[in-house]
Amino acid sequence: MQGKGVIKFFAILLAVVCLYQFSFTWVAHKVEQDAKAYAKGDPEKEKAYLDSVSTLPVYPVLNHTYQYCVERELALGLDLKGGMNVTMQISLRELVTALSNNNTDPAFNQALTNAQARSITEQKDYITLFVDEYEKLAPNSKLAAIFANSNNQDKLKFNSSNSDVEAYLKDQANTAVQQSYTVLHTRIDQFGVTQPNIQLQKSTNRILIELPGVKEPERVRKLLQGSAKLEFYQTFDNTEVYGLLNNINGLLAAKNKTSKADTSKADTAKLLAAAKDTSAAGKPANSLVNKLKNSTNKDSASLVKNQLAANPLFAVMSPVTYQDQTGQQQLSPGPIVGYTAQKDTAKVNSYLRSADVKSVIPQNMKFLWSVKPIKNSKVFELYAIKLSGAENGPVLSGDVINDARSDVDQMKGGYEVTMYMNSQGAAKWKTITAEASSGANKRAIAIVLDDNVYSAPNVQNEISGGVSSISGGNFTLEDTKDLANILKAGRLPAPARIIGEAVVGPSLGQEAINAGLLSCILGLVVILIFMIAYYKRAGTVAVIAVLINVFFLMGVLVSLRAVLTLPGIAGIILILGVAVDANVLVYERVREELALGKSIRIAVADGFKHALPSILDANISTFLTGVILFLFGSGPIQGFATTLMIGIVTTLFCSLLISRLIFEFMLEKGWDITFSRPWSSHTFKNANYAFVKNRFKFYAFSGIFIAAGLVSMVTRGFNYGVDFGGGHTYIIKFNHPVTTEQIHDAVDATLGRGTEVKTYGTDNKMSINTNYQINDTSANADAKVQTALIKALAANPATKIDAKQILSHQKVEATIANEVKASAKWTIILAIIVISAYILIRFRKWQFSLGAMVATAHDSLLVLSFFSLFKDILPFSLDIDQAFIAALLTVIGYSINDTVVVFDRIREFLELHHAKTDDPKEVINHAINNTLSRTIITAFTVVLILVILFIFGGDVIRGFSFALLIGVVFGTYSSICVATPVIIDFGKKDLR
Repeated sequence: MQGKGVIKFFAILLAVVCLYQFSFTWVAHKVEQDAKAYAKGDPEKEKAYLDSVSTLPVYPVLNHTYQYCVERELALGLDLKGGMNVTMQISLRELVTALSNNNTDPAFNQALTNAQARSITEQKDYITLFVDEYEKLAPNSKLAAIFANSNNQDKLKFNSSNSDVEAYLKDQANTAVQQSYTVLHTRIDQFGVTQPNIQLQKSTNRILIELPGVKEPERVRKLLQGSAKLEFYQTFDNTEVYGLLNNINGLLAAKNKTSKADTSKADTAKLLAAAKDTSAAGKPANSLVNKLKNSTNKDSASLVKNQLAANPLFAVMSPVTYQDQTGQQQLSPGPIVGYTAQKDTAKVNSYLRSADVKSVIPQNMKFLWSVKPIKNSKVFELYAIKLSGAENGPVLSGDVINDARSDVDQMKGGYEVTMYMNSQGAAKWKTITAEASSGANKRAIAIVLDDNVYSAPNVQNEISGGVSSISGGNFTLEDTKDLANILKAGRLPAPARIIGEAVVGPSLGQEAINAGLLSCILGLVVILIFMIAYYKRAGTVAVIAVLINVFFLMGVLVSLRAVLTLPGIAGIILILGVAVDANVLVYERVREELALGKSIRIAVADGFKHALPSILDANISTFLTGVILFLFGSGPIQGFATTLMIGIVTTLFCSLLISRLIFEFMLEKGWDITFSRPWSSHTFKNANYAFVKNRFKFYAFSGIFIAAGLVSMVTRGFNYGVDFGGGHTYIIKFNHPVTTEQIHDAVDATLGRGTEVKTYGTDNKMSINTNYQINDTSANADAKVQTALIKALAANPATKIDAKQILSHQKVEATIANEVKASAKWTIILAIIVISAYILIRFRKWQFSLGAMVATAHDSLLVLSFFSLFKDILPFSLDIDQAFIAALLTVIGYSINDTVVVFDRIREFLELHHAKTDDPKEVINHAINNTLSRTIITAFTVVLILVILFIFGGDVIRGFSFALLIGVVFGTYSSICVATPVIIDFGKKDLR
């Protein structure tokens, strides 16, 4: 074997990298275990502990912080960790209405209504539908008359064509979506969620948001759906405010003295942690904190006990100071008046909002936090904001901004934001900037989004004309892009609303983790036992290779920061089957070579050599399926696809290279290598089943089954999951055993007779799917549906529940459900076409490609037929949803995997037996029988894994695993009984 040294080097390097990536999870878990031990069941104490150590080094030697480790640990999806998944859609109807200045033209408003109705069932974007409807209603009118004005004259003229207006509206829509993305990203940062995920869906007006571990879904809905409020405020200077803060500190100290408040050791630790957080941010701490840090332990504890009561505010907030040339601390100029660790912001807020403190704060002053912490820290800045006018509001609102762009500062270099205001805003801005820039000390103007300060640039000069440049000494390109989007947030009122969501409770998530791990371990153990039992010592090599494969797969997943979901665990289990398949291909080839009388060394070399084309073709076709799933799937489906693709690569590396290295080592040591046991050495040897001769019987069976399925699809249809049918789905755990009839009796009168109720596993869990109020777009629509459900169930004491018993909730509107249906259909068609094209390229005969296409279409129809025919017969759910589509595509990949191996052997035999006396039918039948051992063993191992996944994998993926199980059986059948007969019946003389 050539290149052994290179292979060993890369294997060792990959192992080291994987261990390093795993170490972050281990270290973070160790810190979290320490927090649990410290808190003794108190979640608030546990959170406070983790916050206090977030910026401290916890990683041995390398001194990575806990926050750094958490960001790089193995990320768990919502179905494993619990949390909330939200799909938000930007309301383009409201955007178009606003851009028209609320035009009252009847044709215009009717076109908006018609476009909204069509967008539910059609896949075209809203702007295209609107223009199409307007041209139908007013064929002789121009849209420019509605949208052109003085504010957009550089982009739109009064004589512009409808196509120009359409392009303008699409550009504005893209801008609105991008700025909404920025605003939502900013809001999500405020949740403090570990590893949140927010994705902007390309070519749509949708944003996908995942918030693992979040426990306040109602707060999430309220915060995400609120309209962005952009405002400009004048500011106070730190030197003007410090005296007030000092008085507040004294006032709080007096209250502490009166109440004789004591300070615990926990307060000491808290103060010291705040000092470390402040120092980590590169900001000077106040004198009290410096004394605490530099004192001995004994002196420090004594000092804290005596001083905390006298300095309650400054104990959790450091004034903004700098050290002058004489070494003295001086107040820093500017609008920032304090630095506070994230964990202490709530404490500062409680101080500033107390009645006694509010009474001494001037009415024209308020304090606001920075929107983000200081870079590489968890320290937030506190700004002193000056309120203006009789209503004590902002000096200017954000709706005066026409545009904002990220630019390059031509004078100083670096990046800046150029802001353009309308004429009304420009006039006010001139006055505001003139006042801020007067005098020796230049004032700052705070840019405030949703009551958080995004930026507070100093004003150097009066700005006239409405064009301003905002620059920062450390602005990055991303910073300026974000700020530009923030500035435009107040101009285009295009609110984002939730059109799909899934809430998974932590208890259901823990059940999923337990079920997933159990099925994964059992699947691994069973397969390893089988391999050793069937292939003896060679089976042990396969075991080692599979274990290394799983280790590499998990390590790569962690290093890529991929999210592990329950379908992802299913993908890992499936990869076990793929890995075993590769080993089976090699071992069966080696056994053939040994049967020819070759030595063990030559047989092993030739076995790997001859099995290579089949292994590559089979795995590449499966990889292509994963690519299609990744491109067109979302959420857990992408997690499954990611696992599948990475697993294919690691499987090839371990099965072809690591296994070979182990065999080379064993041969060098002179060890006895066996590839079978007495009972397994003759399995399917000399098999001679008449597959080709009986092909018309197979055609008849498949045809009858598919025909019955098509009739059932038309007459009975499917059980659509919520992501295909739309609606609300609740997983509820009842206190006592209940029947579906009891639940129907309770809820049908309120939620409607279209409500579906299904048993969901064990432990008195039920799934309730309803379309009740699905078209309600109000902010509290979900809360109303949940309230109605709980109230309806309360009508019967046996079904009565409270909100805590709702383990998960999923909502999908009809708009997205229809898009999912269309996407699923085209994804399956694309998968069949892509894989068939690959087969055509590899085998150079269209008959092989046609056979593959017919087989994959056949498998898809068989599985769909099965799910329609038996949808209300089997004792578990047979839902058609996105997980089912992932299963169907995986079945297609597996079927092609199996088919390719048979095709490879057929091609090989046709090349060896191409004389005129050789009957192609007999040659092909012999080739099928020759691969039967591999086909059956691989199918058996994969089915064994899927049975374990089906039984132990949990309720969440039971339908998914069953679809895979049925599909694998059908796929194995089609590889032998459908794909090959098609080659024969269409090949005729071309096969010679």
